[in-house]
Amino acid sequence: MRYQGSAVANEEYIERGYALPQERPSFEVVSGGGLDARARRGVAPEFLARVKAVVACALVFFALGACRVALTSGAVAALQGNATLKSQISEAKTTNDSLMIERSALSSNARISRIATQNLGMVLSTDTETVTIGAADAASADAASSDGQAAQADGDAAQSAAEDASAQGVA
Repeated sequence: MRYQGSAVANEEYIERGYALPQERPSFEVVSGGGLDARARRGVAPEFLARVKAVVACALVFFALGACRVALTSGAVAALQGNATLKSQISEAKTTNDSLMIERSALSSNARISRIATQNLGMVLSTDTETVTIGAADAASADAASSDGQAAQADGDAAQSAAEDASAQGVA
């Protein structure tokens, strides 16, 4: 056998027209190999994708929770407003009823007649006047005189009722 590193062997290759074999390095460097290659590489892309998915799900869950809380607080505020309005309506109805009763009592004819006769010294009119315009028929004149008599009778009755009421109020 021949010694590969000898100069004689190299000349024989050259004479015969062969190219000299390339000298190989004594060891090969393999990139990315070894036990600590994964540690030096950093975080895996799959892990980052999973972390992003979890964060996105958490944000969606948080947003839905915030929307639910906002809707619930809005509903509670509306219900409280409705309760306040119901109580105000109830108070207004009560006030309206009491005012209607007071109005009825203050506007009664007996009370007004009593105040007019006792406090102000007024009396009901005993005479009536009839005014006819233009050529009046005899029937319309008779109707006017009968209306006047009826009004006088009503005035006399009211006067006597007022006097009876004032007599009872004094006694």
